Amino acid sequence: MSPLVLGVGACLAGWIALYALLCYTNGSCGYEWNCRLVTLFHGILAVCITAYIGYIDGPWPFTYPGTKNTPLQITAMVVSLGYFIFDMAWCVYFRTEGLVMLAHHTMSILGILLTLWLEESGIESCAVLFGSEITNPLLQTRWFLKHSGRYDSFLGDVVDILFVLLFVFMRIFVGGTMLYCELISPRPKFIIKCGGVAMYALSWVFVVDIGRFAYRKSQLKYQRWMNRQRMAVVNGHGVKRD
Repeated sequence: MSPLVLGVGACLAGWIALYALLCYTNGSCGYEWNCRLVTLFHGILAVCITAYIGYIDGPWPFTYPGTKNTPLQITAMVVSLGYFIFDMAWCVYFRTEGLVMLAHHTMSILGILLTLWLEESGIESCAVLFGSEITNPLLQTRWFLKHSGRYDSFLGDVVDILFVLLFVFMRIFVGGTMLYCELISPRPKFIIKCGGVAMYALSWVFVVDIGRFAYRKSQLKYQRWMNRQRMAVVNGHGVKRD
């Protein structure tokens, strides 16, 4: 059996074991809470590994797309592939995610599989992993705050603002620059370029959803502020003055 297949199987088993351990030791919090802890751990791990690959180990993804995969790039992709398979199966079983998120997981799995099979463009895959997962801790923090009753607070607002700004910056501006470098370079294969276009298009779908969320939340905040102003005026007029 291929070492890559064994590696993916081992990583998948590791993510399942981590989830099972969390459910055993932290069962009172529920299945989704523990699954999101696994997601948070993967996000932090993936960001750390891919940041080291992009900024230290190299090559620089904007300048050298389409190069041969290095052992560290392969390791990062195998670890994340095992996680995405686990999370995809969990989401389908518990029916917690919509079509957009399932499409994101499917494209991530297929993209990593293709990169491993072609044995090249690993640096682009790692760059995409970095850009995708760097907002993950903020997203999970938002969910934990919401389900612990602390979302409607200053901290919740800060997390939302940072998430929106970082998501748009990384997925649209940095991701758009990365896609441009990918498309103009003669090295990456055509199918890899098509995958990059598809991932960037999906990022825009996410951005539209986030924009709608930001608009709804800002409107709600404004309505609450107006209500407080009205109450202050009413209370001010209701006070008896000598």
